[in-house]
Amino acid sequence: MPPPVVLVVDDDPVIVKLLTVNFEMEGFTVRSATDGAEGLAAARAQRPDVVVSDIMMPNVSGLDLVRELKGSPDTATIPIVLLSAKAQAGDVRDGLAAGADDYVTKPFEPIDLVDRITALLKR
Repeated sequence: MPPPVVLVVDDDPVIVKLLTVNFEMEGFTVRSATDGAEGLAAARAQRPDVVVSDIMMPNVSGLDLVRELKGSPDTATIPIVLLSAKAQAGDVRDGLAAGADDYVTKPFEPIDLVDRITALLKR
């Protein structure tokens, strides 16, 4: 069985590197995109097993990325986790209402995120 593929969508290269290292250490294959538009294209073309996306990005926001992916029959079943500094209860509510399967606030423990993604994929 091939390793699960995670698509990391974030405009912060430090976060992308941190997540890449942690996911790869746990056996994931990692793909990345630097903004929401690139993330949408990558998700449609590559069909990852899960998407982890920031919310505040140039071009297409993480919320718009969730709405687009969940609104398309080809990508609607891909689990999406939002990873954001927007930590107010209303922000979390908005993310989940947009269709995200989980919402993690920054700062975060990378291994906790990996554990949450692993649990999400087992569902």
